[in-house]
Amino acid sequence: MMGGYDKRLYILPFDHRHSYGSEVFGYHEPMTPDQIDDIAQSKAVIYGGFKAAIAAGVPAEKAGLLVDEEFGTAILEEARAHGFITCLSTEKSGQHDFDFEYGPAFKEHIEKFNPTFAKVLVRYNPQGDAALNAVQAQRLKALSDYLAQSKRHFMFELLVPAEKSQLQQVVGDVHAYDLKLRPGLMKQAIEELQNRGVEPDVWKIEGLDRSEDCKTIAATARRNGRDKVGCIILGRGENEEKVIQWLTTAARVQGFIGFAVGRSSFLQSIVDLRSGKINRGEAVEQIKRKFMEWVGVFERAAT
Repeated sequence: MMGGYDKRLYILPFDHRHSYGSEVFGYHEPMTPDQIDDIAQSKAVIYGGFKAAIAAGVPAEKAGLLVDEEFGTAILEEARAHGFITCLSTEKSGQHDFDFEYGPAFKEHIEKFNPTFAKVLVRYNPQGDAALNAVQAQRLKALSDYLAQSKRHFMFELLVPAEKSQLQQVVGDVHAYDLKLRPGLMKQAIEELQNRGVEPDVWKIEGLDRSEDCKTIAATARRNGRDKVGCIILGRGENEEKVIQWLTTAARVQGFIGFAVGRSSFLQSIVDLRSGKINRGEAVEQIKRKFMEWVGVFERAAT
């Protein structure tokens, strides 16, 4: 019997590391203990927004958080103690090819936090570097097999960055690539990875503008007896209007069980908190409101 996860799933992801540290804080590796603490404290604010949303009525059995071990150890431990759905990122941050953050010790790190989901972010273009894709798939199969055997869920964030030749086909127009080429490439990527023994319970999918593309992706994720596998839509740091469009489109398609919207939920609040425009309580309140807004949008569209 294939695995899967087909219950509602509303994720607040804040496992951003490399880009978050450099873009928001201007910090670069190696960071000082004070700088690491600064970033960890900002993640505690985001977690505060998540908890406030649950206190205000977002159902705890549908809501989850995704955070990294580097800056989120205390959060992961507390969230697990509260019985929240937790997702732990396992990939090395800020590099093009997928590898484990802690190398061959990935199992020990997952066991330490015992998350509901172990999550990977993978850049995989089926028309890209075939040798690199094969190496990535091999590593991902090792994780997939381990999670199935240890009865934990597997969340797979699939990014399909455009190859030069693909961008040339759409005269360098990234939006045209997203609309015309990316959906077909995502389908191909999912099939290839499944054929290579990589079996996520949930696919985390970049926003899709068209309902028919959502249907194709959901059907691909669920093909050949994988009928419990779920898809969630991600926000890509987009503006509110775009996020609402993607959530609404996905929510109406069977197989799309929720979302993972991160930067669009918290980034402005953290930037404003850093610059002294707002205080911690206001930042928590803003993040809570954003997260609750996405939940409302998805639930209304899904019914």
